[in-house]
Amino acid sequence: QVQVVESGGGLVQAGGSLRLSCAASGSLFSIYTMTWYRQAPGKQRELVSTITRGGSTNYADSVKGRFTISKDNAKNTVYLQMDSLKPEDTAVYYCNARRPKLLGSPAYDYWGQGTQVTISS
Repeated sequence: QVQVVESGGGLVQAGGSLRLSCAASGSLFSIYTMTWYRQAPGKQRELVSTITRGGSTNYADSVKGRFTISKDNAKNTVYLQMDSLKPEDTAVYYCNARRPKLLGSPAYDYWGQGTQVTISS
């Protein structure tokens, strides 16, 4: 069973920065698509940023130019560098590791427990 563990959340003032980390266990990390989601109180979970096995990235419009996703396959870790933070970035941030379809097995999603990010105004 793959374990996904987020870290790096906290409380910062608006305009500040945080770097979230997400470590996934196992030997197949390099082929996963890794995605950060977030969920604010009373709102639906939304996609923040994705990085594919090939390193292609995409971002929600609300975070473009402020957040940067990256990964280190040697450390089985994906990062989310968050700069110029705004109060509306306050949410629980979740990491998703999607294992692609393999040898007839369907694709599968692994989720972390989430890390709280709070931005004060």
